[in-house]
Amino acid sequence: MEFDLEHKDKLARLSSAAHLLRGKWVDKSEIVNLLQAVIHSGDRVCLEGNNQKQAQFLARSLAQLDSTQINNLHIVQSALSLPEHISVFEKGLASRVDFCYSSGQGARLAQLAASGKITIGGIHTYLELFARYFMDLTPKVALVIAAQADRAGNLYTGPNTEDTPAIVEAAAFRNGIVIAEIFEVVDVLPRVDIPASWVDIVVHSPLPMVLNPLFTRDPAKIDELKILMAMLVIKGIYAKYGVNRLNHGVGFNTCAIELLLPTYAESLGLKGKICQNLVINPVPTLIPAIEAGFVKTICSPGGEVGMNNYVKARPDIFFNGFDGSQRSNRAFAQLAGLYSIDLFIGSTLQIDLQGNSSTATLERITGFGGAPNLGSDVNARRHSTPTWLQAGKEYAASQDKPFLRGKKLVVQMVDTFQAVGVATFVEKLDAWALQEKMNLPLPPIMILGDDVTHVVTEEGIANLMLCRNASEREQAIRGVAGYTAVGLARDKTIVNLLRERGVIQYPEDLGINYRDASRDLLAAKTIRDLVNISGGLYQPPSSFRDW
Repeated sequence: MEFDLEHKDKLARLSSAAHLLRGKWVDKSEIVNLLQAVIHSGDRVCLEGNNQKQAQFLARSLAQLDSTQINNLHIVQSALSLPEHISVFEKGLASRVDFCYSSGQGARLAQLAASGKITIGGIHTYLELFARYFMDLTPKVALVIAAQADRAGNLYTGPNTEDTPAIVEAAAFRNGIVIAEIFEVVDVLPRVDIPASWVDIVVHSPLPMVLNPLFTRDPAKIDELKILMAMLVIKGIYAKYGVNRLNHGVGFNTCAIELLLPTYAESLGLKGKICQNLVINPVPTLIPAIEAGFVKTICSPGGEVGMNNYVKARPDIFFNGFDGSQRSNRAFAQLAGLYSIDLFIGSTLQIDLQGNSSTATLERITGFGGAPNLGSDVNARRHSTPTWLQAGKEYAASQDKPFLRGKKLVVQMVDTFQAVGVATFVEKLDAWALQEKMNLPLPPIMILGDDVTHVVTEEGIANLMLCRNASEREQAIRGVAGYTAVGLARDKTIVNLLRERGVIQYPEDLGINYRDASRDLLAAKTIRDLVNISGGLYQPPSSFRDW
């Protein structure tokens, strides 16, 4: 019996492309021919698509292959972000996908899945997909991206390392072929992120490196309702539990919290007591809190456009290399979010009566990204913190259970309506209809209601840990669902009883005056304010400049 067939296959594929190579390097004009030589029908291909950096040239080249010769590819990648990521399915090159997040391609993905042109193997969390790279979804060919390479083929990924190490290591040490798209060739790299011995082929991209400011929100668009919700979170949750290790999902709601830390939170005497250690990209709206001394450390899954100089100048806060640039790593940041934070707060598109939430609707399959991982109360955790223990005791007492472990706080912070007439709160998630429509084994629920501890809206806070049964849980959610159909169907008697027990808290219960929810509380009211507070280090992209 032979045990080196995959190794021999790799050597044979590289040999078939040897005439196109100069050492490890292939000319950009030959990249389609090279891919045609090393990729075979039925291969599992990982095309690096991150939240921000994309292997755009390799994606375009892959989409140009001849589907009569290469087809039935199985694509495994974290984010389906570019049109080319979907084109490989439309052109018949690929037929199956395992992914985490579909970004702007969610509608096209849903249409293809409904028409049977694509089979969705699974919608994963980031960590889940990375783990499967080392088990049953190891790529045969990995198409990755880096900022720079030296002439030997060592790679420097820059501030946006993101998924690259997980992809490359899985493929390189399992007889996979690693092809790297790079944007600049240099004699000496700032640091080596991926050694040349892990890389088989390098191509110098003719395209500019495109990074999107996915995590930037303009403070000018934060309204009084979001400020009110931020006040509720800070006083009703962060202060109550002393939350110091946390992750903020990305959105105007959480940005409002960040901009209220140096003002409202400081007025409550919370500096040094909350929000000191975060798992989060370097979002610009954290600049005032960092400058005010609220934040001690930030572990980032990736970078953010315009923040490189600021991050470099704050090495005590961020994880930077000796060269000064940020070193992000999505896998390690997600691990930190799974095991070492005490609170996750984010938003969603739909919430049902038991607190299950999803971003998958009938119109689009957005995927989950890291939310199910960051927003899960992992039973394997064994270290304790005061926040974790306090939440665990509260939950155990309400359920009349022995106190055996703490509990992660998982907060859904949402407006009651997503848009005019589109309610966030629903009797039944679209995920159930999507399961049937797409023939999925399970409904694509992002965060299970069992893990959700609090729901926050402009109406108030529902502390689901204090609910004694499913009926109370339903009424607690209805009690903060506002004028949605779900909210209007509340049992007022039960809701009042829940309010008396502190399960539901409205602003007045926390001593918060609606009139105090003013934009005057924002530590920065515009993007330009953020630039000024950073001392000019933050350089926002042109789309966010009005000067």
